[in-house]
Amino acid sequence: MTQPRTLALCPVALAAALFTQAAVADQPLATLPYTPSLDVQAMDRSAKPCDDLYQYACGGWMARNPIPAEESFWSVYAKLARDNQRHLWGILQDLASATQRSPSQARIGDYFAACMDEEAVARAALQPVQPLLQRIAGLQDRRELPALLAELHLTHDNPRFFFTFGAAQDFADASRVIAAVGAGGLSLPERSYYLDADARARQLRQAFVAHVARLLQLGGTPESEAKQAARDILALETRLARASLSPVQRRDPKRSHNPHDAAALAALTPGFDWTAYQQGLGLAAQAQFNVSEPAFVRALNQVWQRTPLSTLRAYLRWQLLSSQAAVLGPDLAKENFAFYGKTLTGTPEPKPRWAQCVALVDQQLGEDLGQEFVARNFTPEMKAATQRMTEQIETAMAQRIQALSWMSPQTKERALQKLHAVTNKVGYPERWRDYSGYEVRRTDFQGNVARGQAFELRRNLAKIGKPLERGEWSMTPQTVNAYYDPQMNDINFPAGVLLPPLYDPRMDDAPNYGNTGGTIGHELVHAFDDEGRQFDGQGNLRDWWQPRDAKTFKQRAACVTQQYAQYTVVDDIKINSQLTLGEDLADLGGLVLAWAAWQAQVAELSAQGKAPQAQDGLTPEQRFFVGFAQWDCNHARPEAERLHAKTNPHSPGRYRINGVVVNMPEFQKAFGCKAGDKLVKPQGQRCEVW
Repeated sequence: MTQPRTLALCPVALAAALFTQAAVADQPLATLPYTPSLDVQAMDRSAKPCDDLYQYACGGWMARNPIPAEESFWSVYAKLARDNQRHLWGILQDLASATQRSPSQARIGDYFAACMDEEAVARAALQPVQPLLQRIAGLQDRRELPALLAELHLTHDNPRFFFTFGAAQDFADASRVIAAVGAGGLSLPERSYYLDADARARQLRQAFVAHVARLLQLGGTPESEAKQAARDILALETRLARASLSPVQRRDPKRSHNPHDAAALAALTPGFDWTAYQQGLGLAAQAQFNVSEPAFVRALNQVWQRTPLSTLRAYLRWQLLSSQAAVLGPDLAKENFAFYGKTLTGTPEPKPRWAQCVALVDQQLGEDLGQEFVARNFTPEMKAATQRMTEQIETAMAQRIQALSWMSPQTKERALQKLHAVTNKVGYPERWRDYSGYEVRRTDFQGNVARGQAFELRRNLAKIGKPLERGEWSMTPQTVNAYYDPQMNDINFPAGVLLPPLYDPRMDDAPNYGNTGGTIGHELVHAFDDEGRQFDGQGNLRDWWQPRDAKTFKQRAACVTQQYAQYTVVDDIKINSQLTLGEDLADLGGLVLAWAAWQAQVAELSAQGKAPQAQDGLTPEQRFFVGFAQWDCNHARPEAERLHAKTNPHSPGRYRINGVVVNMPEFQKAFGCKAGDKLVKPQGQRCEVW
């Protein structure tokens, strides 16, 4: 999963489910447990907050919450997500055996029951993918690739088979939905894993080749052939990696805006028939496409035309087995976890079966499941309170924009227009997704997975050429996360992120504004970070800034880049602050807005004779900052930290807290910090954008 407080949600790869038996003694939860949004037991009062607020707020939490054996990373968010899963486990277990069920309850109950039948999965083993393995083995002509890839994309993990294809909003006109072609085909997390020359990178590639060979052998390839095929697959993927954009480059939306008509797309890949591919998907030939990485598609064409057919067959066989290893019986799942779990992230044990099955229901029938979660846990009062806090933070943002000394009146006017156009989505969709076209069978788990993949891709493709559906969500209601979508220009807060210990209706306002208020502010600032600011209020990629204002913004953002580049993630690896800039800007700006909104709330309460009081030895101002810090109490295994440093656009938790408050004089005043304390910057050196 992505780190919380994010710009966008990455799709959950099916292979990440990592099905094998795990010895975890969890039990379903009838109701969610309660932890306060400010937990004094989580604190380490021996630490000096002016030197390390993170340790002061989270030291006790880290000591009492070791990383579970089935996790590479553990945090307040991850713990709440696991509690939500245990609660959903109980719901699904009941629905799997219930006799009186609605159609949506029957779908999720039967899906879960089929998933939990481990004996049936073991008996089926490779049988569900044998027809596709035979189709791959029968590939004798490159002209057959379009139809074969369409079949693979329809029923399996789309990005793993060379490229992605689906519907997307047009960058130039966000009201239009067009076809989009994206880069894919890599089995390792990102391009540097193939290209770095250091010893650790070489060792990881050797481990990857050995893993590919073992998985191919489990799929029926003879040992000597599998070992050679594994080396060939690494070479093929390395060619694709060289042509791929880096994670930092992908953050620039202008790089991804590459409109092509059908003839221009065909010219990128003279040997690949896109019309035949679209026919294989059941889609009429499209006239307009966005190609996110044209250089990658050109390189892909060279791979298709120059790679021996035997290597292409081995690559497709590998990707099919790897992407489906989670559902093809215990042997493949065990091998899959050995590399992607233990080697890549340092996780000792796989997740328990129930957790993997809940995750798959969430992935493939998420809004059916969401209806059950919301009905039991998210009240209208909680939704109303969040909406009010969001409105207060948007008011604070409007006031900040109007007061900016560095921004011209013309840019301020457009910024306010964009702000007022933001749509706030809280809790759950207004209209639930219709899964009635998705056939779920109680005795066919692997078939359910494949039909779910096909249902979702067809649902996605059906959007092309249709009016944009602005009410759709990209996260399910039970997700412990939030996001801003720059093309939809909306901020989205699922019910799962609005529960204790994040938003706590039993708690005083101070920690709630520091925690949930910071989250709301964070997502709102994404509309104006280095990436989001390039889109207008309608979601179009358009420069609405006066040149001088844009230059000043970049100078102010550079302060944040320089600050975070000094922080160490693990070993001698520093934060890639070009990758994390958007999230770092959102963290800082979000808490500034949350503080302003809380101050307005304090003034209102004080006028009513309800001024906040000190509690637990903390002033209201201190409670605001401790509540903020405790949203991201976490720790991670070294392997996960190395992966995080290369791929995650969020800074590590310690710096998401300390790196923010070091720029806030309000924090320094709240704790009486003095010059010389580690979290005190001289006034002229503080970073301030929004």
